[in-house]
Amino acid sequence: MRVHFIAIGGSIMHNLAIALSNKGYIVSGSDDYIYEPAHSNLFEHGLLPRENGWYPDKIDSELDAVILGMHAKADNPELIKAKELGITVYSYPEFIYEQSVNKLRVVIGGSYGKTTITSMIMHVLKELGREFDYVVGAKLNDFENMVRISKDAPIIIIEGDDNFASVEDKRPKFLLYKANIALISGIAWDHVDIYPTFESYLRQFKLFIESIAPKGTLIYNKEDKQVQELVSENNSRINKHGYRTPEFTINKGQTSVHTPEGEIPLQVFGRHNLSNLAAAYTVCEWLGISRKEFFRIIQSFKGASRRLEFVTSNSESVVYKDFAHTPSKVKASIQAVKEQYPDKTLVAIMELPSNVSLNEGFLSEYKDTMNKADIPLIFINQETFKQKNLVPLSDSLLRTAFNNENIVCFSTIHSLKRYLQGIDSKGKNLLFMSSGNFGGISLVNFAEEFIS
Repeated sequence: MRVHFIAIGGSIMHNLAIALSNKGYIVSGSDDYIYEPAHSNLFEHGLLPRENGWYPDKIDSELDAVILGMHAKADNPELIKAKELGITVYSYPEFIYEQSVNKLRVVIGGSYGKTTITSMIMHVLKELGREFDYVVGAKLNDFENMVRISKDAPIIIIEGDDNFASVEDKRPKFLLYKANIALISGIAWDHVDIYPTFESYLRQFKLFIESIAPKGTLIYNKEDKQVQELVSENNSRINKHGYRTPEFTINKGQTSVHTPEGEIPLQVFGRHNLSNLAAAYTVCEWLGISRKEFFRIIQSFKGASRRLEFVTSNSESVVYKDFAHTPSKVKASIQAVKEQYPDKTLVAIMELPSNVSLNEGFLSEYKDTMNKADIPLIFINQETFKQKNLVPLSDSLLRTAFNNENIVCFSTIHSLKRYLQGIDSKGKNLLFMSSGNFGGISLVNFAEEFIS
């Protein structure tokens, strides 16, 4: 089968291209620019385009399918050519569904925790030697790629994104998978650039529940009010199974969960991760995995990339980085580190995403989210505003939105670095929170300078 990727450099797109190549498909692709790690990954597998750009001559009638990435625009010349030739054009979630139509599809949705829950399930299945395919939004330890599509695996575990499927399809991706087992971890307004109101965002999860295959199963967080309301309003003839955060203890920096088998020590921490663990356990239970097997294996789970990921430490301090950028994620991550190290001063640095920092109407959602940080810092990359000819938000506006007069704001990484150099790191922990990259700095070097 011959498949061409328009915008092959995307995070999931290039991993799907590699997965299909490994499956024996003939794969080609284009993009206007390909960043790392996609560039190196595609080169290693012989899939890197010879040059950047869009080339309609790559599209011919011998192609069986074209897969369209979200990065591509409606006027993309390769897309136009594919339509002219009548070639089937898929968004990547549509194509994943076509590849898994005869598999048991487990789709993990929600505003937060998706990657960690998906990772936990994958970790348990792998350790048990179960055959399965997967689509996950982060590079995981012990998994070569972020996508696996095989012929014979009976199950596929999918991280269900609520972003649009493609420029041609304005439905959230998780609707297209038609889950047999669906999970909702919680709902907190996200993607404000495409869902301008909370009501429009909430509706996508209502549709997600309605998209579950007949006689399928919905697993949901019983502690989330919005999820509870959606579940109670839904009359679909599906199984509904709620879960709650289990009881746990923290002793000398070690988190353990209470189970009928006794205290189970974990390598992850934070209430949100204990909720994620309960979600993963419930899914695994539906997949026929016993409680004893699950808790034996989950002890070795070290977490997903950039999800409270350890960076460096010394005898006095520890540094973590986290993908947290939405209000609920920022609050949960700060709380987790404070609970884990109650006697340490917490320096929390959040990089405010460009779509949020340019949206004053959404900023109030961050109210009180950084209040448990002892030293709360906000970084907004001034280049974002320069590129769009906009005036940066004032520090006073940010402090008002966050309801925290102690917040210190930075618009350049150099000013942030100078500030941290003036702090005595002894007895202080550092938490980086961002869906970006803090202006491209090396967080490892940055962190090591801080603790030294």
